[in-house]
Amino acid sequence: MAITLLSNLPVINARRHMEETGRMYGDAIERIASGKRINKSGDDAAGLAISTAMEGKIRSIAQARRNAKEALSLMQVAEGGMNEVSNLLVRMRELAIQGASDTIGDSERSMLELENQQLKKEIDRLANATEYFGTSLLNGEGKEFTFQIGPDNNENNRVTYSTDKLDLRASTLGVDGVSLSDEDSALDALGSVDEAITKLNVPRSEAGAMQTRFNSIINNLSIYEENMIQARSRIIDADLAAETAKATQAAVLQKAGAAVIAQANLMPHLALKLLE
Repeated sequence: MAITLLSNLPVINARRHMEETGRMYGDAIERIASGKRINKSGDDAAGLAISTAMEGKIRSIAQARRNAKEALSLMQVAEGGMNEVSNLLVRMRELAIQGASDTIGDSERSMLELENQQLKKEIDRLANATEYFGTSLLNGEGKEFTFQIGPDNNENNRVTYSTDKLDLRASTLGVDGVSLSDEDSALDALGSVDEAITKLNVPRSEAGAMQTRFNSIINNLSIYEENMIQARSRIIDADLAAETAKATQAAVLQKAGAAVIAQANLMPHLALKLLE
């Protein structure tokens, strides 16, 4: 290599390599600090686009899972009201059995009838009071609920449940006229209460089936979200072991470059020696 004064090519070459190792060190430190392999589009434009779309999908799945949990809560509120109405009907039947026997007198029958009237009032109160965020569930004044339980806009990502025909008031169940004032009325009450219990079992079974379904949906969405996060991690997350090795390599190369430049800067002094 020629010895010159105006152009110190070894220094220029070493400086270029130091700039490259400086960028490599900076990129490695940025990935270590952020934990991401892709911090800007220049790192991997296609990977950034894919990971951004996946991030939207992951967050949508998480919200759909929350929607399913809220839908499950609604079904539990409705089923809880149905359960208590069922308990009241069972108690009413118990009183009817007691009233159908001649072992009690008129005074005892009046007490049975008093409780019977209160049970019917409580059935009506429960039917009207059971609601979810202001929407009635058990008095026939509800609506058809639509639950978005998936991340996409299609029918497979929605579930519907209607409460507009779910009416558990005493008049609808057919027990509003039940009386325990005498033996014959108590016997007639048995048939009415049994029919009411049968009517109630249908929506209770449906509510139970919906709860099972929503539990399955929640479990499936949890697995779906986990798998999507894992797939996104393969694209966007930095390999800290590899990046640490790159940073260390770049730091060593920078020190070596500085030493080379220090040596290369002696070349002009050699030229001066030749001119002496």
